[in-house]
Amino acid sequence: MDEGRSKDVTDPMLDVDDFIGKSFTTAPNGHLYQLPDQQFANLYWFRYDWFTNPEYKAKFKAKYGYDLGVPVNWSAYEDIADFFTNDVKEINGVKVYGHMDYGKKDPSLGWRFTDAWLSMAGNGDKGLPNGLPVDEWGIRMEGCRPVGSSVERGGDVNGPAAVYSIVKYLDWMKKYAPPQAQGMTFSESGPVPSQGNIAQQIFWYTAFTADMVKPGIAVMNADGTPKWRMAPSPHGSYWKDGMKLGYQDVGSATLLKSTPVDRRKAAWLYLQFIVSKTTSLKKSQVGLTFIRESDIWDKSFTERAPKLGGLIEFYRSPARVQWTPTGNNVPDYPKLAQLWWQNIGDASSGAKTPQAAMDALAAAQDSVMERLEKSGVQGACGPKLNKKETAEYWYKKAEKDGTIAPQRKLANEKPKGETIDYDTLIKSWPASPPKRAEAK
Repeated sequence: MDEGRSKDVTDPMLDVDDFIGKSFTTAPNGHLYQLPDQQFANLYWFRYDWFTNPEYKAKFKAKYGYDLGVPVNWSAYEDIADFFTNDVKEINGVKVYGHMDYGKKDPSLGWRFTDAWLSMAGNGDKGLPNGLPVDEWGIRMEGCRPVGSSVERGGDVNGPAAVYSIVKYLDWMKKYAPPQAQGMTFSESGPVPSQGNIAQQIFWYTAFTADMVKPGIAVMNADGTPKWRMAPSPHGSYWKDGMKLGYQDVGSATLLKSTPVDRRKAAWLYLQFIVSKTTSLKKSQVGLTFIRESDIWDKSFTERAPKLGGLIEFYRSPARVQWTPTGNNVPDYPKLAQLWWQNIGDASSGAKTPQAAMDALAAAQDSVMERLEKSGVQGACGPKLNKKETAEYWYKKAEKDGTIAPQRKLANEKPKGETIDYDTLIKSWPASPPKRAEAK
């Protein structure tokens, strides 16, 4: 990690290859710069008991012509939201809603979108962990250099796919979420599904699982099994196979070169303790977030899986690699991230249209990157903005190059809804560990 100076304090049992987030903390040059110490994904959450109710299934099929199930696309999510809000309306005398979200202009609104909402809609290009040449922040890369956010510079922050993602976010919150959702922050909205009157939530973090399985709450059965399940996120109409499907947070530790060697060694020892196999397993069992393959396949989780709503099945599946962190396209996360909640907040509040808000965000991101370019502080991999061209120029370039972003506006942004049966989906995933992660 530091030219061999810490070999004498490196645990021979560290087992770097056991970390499931290792690929996300490895730079394009192949060097592992960070060690993951916490991880969770953003998935789809739904009331399994309602979705399997024969009466609701029959009514939904009669109205929409396809089965009520886990939505594969946003069209199905919207149909399900409408069905529970406006057709079912009440369950056991309680008003129910087909969607939950939050909309207050607040810093937490930023990660509601930077955590891959645009890529779920179909913004950007194919590629894992992040789209290339354009990623889920709509930033285009040439080599290792960011070259623009706006469509006129080849980016996709204000392209049709991005604007569609904001339109859907606003429409669903207005039509299908509880009225108070519009004025809520992330922290305020988080507990709402556990209160028992939300049918589904498209943007839900697995870090909430521990709170969602507490005995006695409205969404748990008396036998300790959940009334809900989690499943892969549905995708928007611009999404293509091979694109990132959602966000996975991979918190990681970094040791700075500027730290004196003796202190760096002490920090490295502590870091190895908190990610050691015994500590990590205990943390996984309590907090229900995973960083190691060996934790996921521990026999304790095989036993607990039926009471964790699909968490174990998801993390044991090959599907999890489609949920990834923010990538290398973002040249200055703190400076750029704050622009998102400020600009999208204007759309959420009604001060600007979705197109105007995303135009402003694209211009603001390009302005920050222009300043970084002029400063030269990031050297050969720092931003170097493309000159402005028409949107048509970039559409034709993507078509010619065989890439995707920016995409032209679709004539139909709401294709027929598509769903999959949850139990069929779960059975399609492997039930045995990979060779190196044998269950203990």
